[in-house]
Amino acid sequence: VPSFSACFGAPFMPLHPTVYAEMLSKKMLEAGVNVWLVNTGWTGGPYGVGTRMKLKYTRAMIHAALSGELGLYTYDTYHIHSVFGVAQPRECPGVPTSVLSPRATWNNDEAYYKTAFKLTNAFRENFKKFESYANEEIRRGGPQRYAF
Repeated sequence: VPSFSACFGAPFMPLHPTVYAEMLSKKMLEAGVNVWLVNTGWTGGPYGVGTRMKLKYTRAMIHAALSGELGLYTYDTYHIHSVFGVAQPRECPGVPTSVLSPRATWNNDEAYYKTAFKLTNAFRENFKKFESYANEEIRRGGPQRYAF
């Protein structure tokens, strides 16, 4: 069951979450930094079917991101996730390529896509409370496909 917390501490944020999103975007552009989303949760299926992401893989991903080994985005080194629209590295030192593709870790494609679209719907539903405050760039940042 997905749970959402704006800025990982919504009750303690004096400003609307979209203000922080815009501030973060501005700072990222000024500094020319990359942002990496690393799966430290479940892989290979939902709870009870999949397993927790191995710590050694998480560490390898973090190390590669911080050291610059993941490199710059190119169509040869990354692909775009078909549901979430995020760029995924095709290779990462110390991580099997199958682990880098969430779909490839599941034994059942239909179950994977059903779950991915369910999560996308949850993101979209949660975002409704921010939509009227968010600029166009922020609105485009979330998953755009939300039907199965």
